[in-house]
Order: sequence, then C-alpha cells, then structure tokens
Amino acid sequence: MDMGETCCPNRVDRLAQIAGIRAQIGYKKRPGKYGGKPSLVVDNTLDRQFDVEAPDKAWVTDITYIRTHEGFAYLAVVLDLFSRRVVGWAMHGRQTTNVVLQALLAAVRRRKPKGCALVHSDQGSQFTSMEWASFLKHRNLEPSMSQRGNCHDNAVAESFFNLLKRERIRRKVYRTRAEARQDVFDYIEMFYNPTRKHARNGMLSPVEFERQFKTQPKGVWKTRGYSKERRTSPQSVSRFLPIRL
Repeated sequence: MDMGETCCPNRVDRLAQIAGIRAQIGYKKRPGKYGGKPSLVVDNTLDRQFDVEAPDKAWVTDITYIRTHEGFAYLAVVLDLFSRRVVGWAMHGRQTTNVVLQALLAAVRRRKPKGCALVHSDQGSQFTSMEWASFLKHRNLEPSMSQRGNCHDNAVAESFFNLLKRERIRRKVYRTRAEARQDVFDYIEMFYNPTRKHARNGMLSPVEFERQFKTQPKGVWKTRGYSKERRTSPQSVSRFLPIRL
C-alpha cells in the first residue's frame, strides 16, 4: 500500500494460506478479577485518559522480563501517550529501581520536556521507592499510579509489551542478555518507533505521527477521528482529551 499497490483482502488471505503464513496470536488473558485498591502513595491522576493533546504531556512506564540462558533480563520502557512512541528504555539483569530510573532518565534526556509531564506507573516496588519519588520531584515530573492489580489502568504499556513479545521474542530464549538487548534495540529503534504503523495514529508510525503534528497539527487530529467540535464530559481532565465512547 505504501508503494501505491492495491490488493483484495481475499487474495491476500488465499496467498497467505498457500504460503503457510499465519498471524501471530497474542497471549491468552488469565482468568480472574482485575481491580484493586487505589494507591496510598499517589493518586491515579491519569485515570485511563490515554489521549493527550501534545507530545511530552503524559508518559506511561512499566517493566517486564525476557528469558535468556544467563537468567532473566528485565526491560523497562517509557512511552509517550501522544504518539505511543518509546521515548526511553533500559535493560538490567536485576529487577531493581535502577532499571526504571535509567529508562526514565533516557526519556528525559531524549525529550527534554518543557513543562511538567505526567508519569504513570503501576504499584510495583520500583515505582514506590524513595529514589523514584525523589527523581520525579527534582525533574519536575508529576507521578500517577494505577490501582493495585489493575492492568487496565496502564493498558498502553501492557499493549506495547504484548506487541514486543508477540512480534519479536515469543517462543525465543536468548543465549545472553547482551543478545536480548541487541534484539530489543533493533525492535524499538529500528522498527517500532520509525516504521510500525498504529491504527491509533491513523496508520502512521510514532515518528511519522509526531513529524506530521509539527508540520500539520490540525491534520493529525483527523487521523484519530477528532474534529474541532469534539464532545466533552464533566469527568474529563482539562489537560487531556476525553475518551471516545
């Protein structure tokens, strides 16, 4: 499609069956209740309002693990909610506060937010530590935290990890942590950010979506179905766009 070619979906399906190509199926959701008590440390300021008006207004962060023959490698990422771009990430052999701080530091150095950016996370021990709170305070970052055990409050970060594992590292065990880091770098910096299309971005990659926002800010909102007379609700927060119903 990028090269101007058109093709019927049925033809694509038939050729895929002949070639033995099948779609990667995501991980099954574990049964159980997904809810919990609000954080006693900070409020859930984000409150699932994942559509923001401009870059570097709200970030989400989380941590996951990757299997290697040397042991687990822990990956922490920071995503900008505006374009779903990974603005910072770090990997470490231990699941400590240092790995999430390194990811957030990389985001701050790369983006240099001009105002106060919201940073949303879950209630993991890394995000409730004194070091994390001190870093946010000194970097003019506002904390926000999910309800306990509720993955939906941090759905954007969870969605990215699902894509990473489904499209790159599923059923794969790396020999070393260095090999895993190189593959993650290739996925994030060479594919996900500059190339991978997002339906939420009007089938534009995060990098291209931000580029078009700088040159044609009004045209960007059309890719998400917004208009100048968009609907609002009393529950909407002023700094975020309301969630579409």
